[in-house]
Amino acid sequence: MIKYGLDKVTELRFKSITASMERRDNQWVDIVLRFDVTEETPVPDDLIDFGGLVICTLSGVIAQIVPQDEDIDCEYQFTAFEKEQIKAFIESEEIQQRIANLSSPI
Repeated sequence: MIKYGLDKVTELRFKSITASMERRDNQWVDIVLRFDVTEETPVPDDLIDFGGLVICTLSGVIAQIVPQDEDIDCEYQFTAFEKEQIKAFIESEEIQQRIANLSSPI
């Protein structure tokens, strides 16, 4: 995690990630993430309810990955390593299938 305005960088290792998804419109799927991190890489103390938001196209292509605190944007950003972990999760077969199911015409 990188806090805006500070030079200190910490990298979280995710033990597991869970996702809830919602189709926003005819272009986007919003994926709200919850993380279980390793004990060696604790979440910064000033985050109350840490999570993330991934915005994907209906075909499962990631458009944006942002950290959140209490379900709103926060003063942190993910490191490249953290984004890679999230990207691998989103691009997994299971998550891509869930996105495809949401993207199907009703």
